[in-house]
Amino acid sequence: MWRIKEMKHITVKSVLNKKKVHDSWFLDEYTLNPYSACSFNCLFCYTQGSKYGNNMEDKVSVKTNALEVLEKQLALRAKKKQYGFIVLASATDPYLHFEKDTLLTRGMLELIHKYRFPVHMLTRSDMIQRDFDLLHRINRDSCSPSYLEGRLQDKVLVTFSFSTIEQKVADIFEPGATKIANRIDTMKASLKEGFRTGISLMPLLPFISDTKEQLHNTFALFRETGVQYVLPSTLTLFGNERGDSKWLMYRAIEKHYPQLLEKYKTWFDHSDYMPAFYHQAFMKKFEELCKKYGVKGRIV
Repeated sequence: MWRIKEMKHITVKSVLNKKKVHDSWFLDEYTLNPYSACSFNCLFCYTQGSKYGNNMEDKVSVKTNALEVLEKQLALRAKKKQYGFIVLASATDPYLHFEKDTLLTRGMLELIHKYRFPVHMLTRSDMIQRDFDLLHRINRDSCSPSYLEGRLQDKVLVTFSFSTIEQKVADIFEPGATKIANRIDTMKASLKEGFRTGISLMPLLPFISDTKEQLHNTFALFRETGVQYVLPSTLTLFGNERGDSKWLMYRAIEKHYPQLLEKYKTWFDHSDYMPAFYHQAFMKKFEELCKKYGVKGRIV
């Protein structure tokens, strides 16, 4: 597990990453991460122990030349009219605690607005409220990507990530993230501002936040708040070394839910993913819940 003790500064050659195919879930064509590593310390984070974490640091790294590099990359893409949604962020949260002082995410949003790209904000933080003014300008002025023509008019998507709506559970598995109540209040504020706003249930925790009672409580809450979509995901756990997500989750389950440890080990000792039968049952249940509670299971 990354124990964030300090912030370091690094320089980069590229920050805007072009995806090979359009993401059907998040609708993005580009990914953008202002920081390397993350201070939220979610135990289940897919970067810990996976190939995606090979270049991560044990300290939060600020990409000090990121704005200069991003402007060059956006200018080139805009010149070629290669507009597409930029997800901020894919590997770390764009609103880490350090963002309050660095303003790096806000600087990136200013450049995204300048070059008229749509943006998808994916966060577990309430700090996004600070940038609502800028997101309004992006929503007003940006170009729609051709691959979504006629399907989506919004140029700003705001998705709040949850693994649970129970704070006592979040304290165990996502200890550095913004409190659940604050996230929900910020989600309501985003909806009030008129942004297309939804939920990323990525991941739900087997036998903890995916129980029948928890799922109905979760969807009832989302219906009450008026969210426009919910994106689900089952749990994946990578790596076998100390500090990898699989090791971290095993340790937490053993401490807080010892009766579940054998089930987790049965599934994950020889695989990084939940078994196929679970995934199929999960998706069927998810579709039933979306229908029952009147919540869309996709952005478009």
